[in-house]
Amino acid sequence: MIKLYKKQNGFTVIELLIVIVVIGILAAIVISTWSGIQVKQRNSKRETDVQGLQTQLEAFYSQNGFYPSLKDINSLSWRDKNMPNLNPKDMIDPSAADQNVADATLAPAPAAKVIAYQVTDSNGNSCESKDTNCAKYTLTATFEGTVNGQKTYVKKNLGSG
Repeated sequence: MIKLYKKQNGFTVIELLIVIVVIGILAAIVISTWSGIQVKQRNSKRETDVQGLQTQLEAFYSQNGFYPSLKDINSLSWRDKNMPNLNPKDMIDPSAADQNVADATLAPAPAAKVIAYQVTDSNGNSCESKDTNCAKYTLTATFEGTVNGQKTYVKKNLGSG
């Protein structure tokens, strides 16, 4: 008996295209999910860092009766002497390109990729020239996107200022 058809080996172009499209869709889903997880982790770290800063600022206030000025807290030598338990990593936004602890500083105003520290006297005026008058502060971290409807995470002083 003669076989009229020859068995073909391999896949058709259509079958290959379908497999490629399915792999592409799965890859897109994985990448977008991974990106979302990383954003959530960075936003969570921002909250934790601001809380750590607040704890150290309140400890300093309880010992000294005032909060450090922006100039003071951004000075590595001042921090080493006056706030040795302050973790400089808490001062660096998790998405900042430069994660060098020696360069850790707080920004004077809220913005993306920085943690801001705004400190004033009890009347809301600058206390930079007379830093022992610093009675109030606001710490602000800007989220990537929104978290619980908020674009920023803000902590204010607990002291009686």
